Amino acid sequence: MADTNTVPDYTFTRELLSFIEEWKSKPGSIIMILHKTQETFGYISRPAAEQLAVLTGIPLARIYGVITFYHFFKTTKPGKYKIAVCMGTACYLKGGQDLIDEARRILNLAPDAEITEDGLFSVDPVRCIGCCGLAPVLTVGKDTHGKLFEKGMMANIIAQYRDAEAAAAAQ
Repeated sequence: MADTNTVPDYTFTRELLSFIEEWKSKPGSIIMILHKTQETFGYISRPAAEQLAVLTGIPLARIYGVITFYHFFKTTKPGKYKIAVCMGTACYLKGGQDLIDEARRILNLAPDAEITEDGLFSVDPVRCIGCCGLAPVLTVGKDTHGKLFEKGMMANIIAQYRDAEAAAAAQ
């Protein structure tokens, strides 16, 4: 029998396994377990979802029902630099969709593409970042960029991360 602690390309850490064990019998556990799994891997792959079904006893169809219902959960690996553009009311009204469109254009993302070919960037709309006073706002990883009104600001933000990546590669 296969080891239930691993799946191709994924090792469920002791911390994650312990978390799953602690939560699997609690009501509403699936959301918490999916959040922790995505926090661990950056997204929830098919093999990870299958492993969760085995570890929790929750049917895979139910797990996928939750993953696909909530916008927060991702089934594809995000870019190294995940650009999360706020689409809350304030940001939407002040140009959130324009930021998404501009980022996708700068990064040459095809309409159906979720990540750049080099794997460095992904662009995702999010419900709310909680920085309404900075609208329109986006995050790249843990960095927050707000009041993005001026043309060229998105290009500068993306260039900043490209430059950091080039500097790291040069070392």
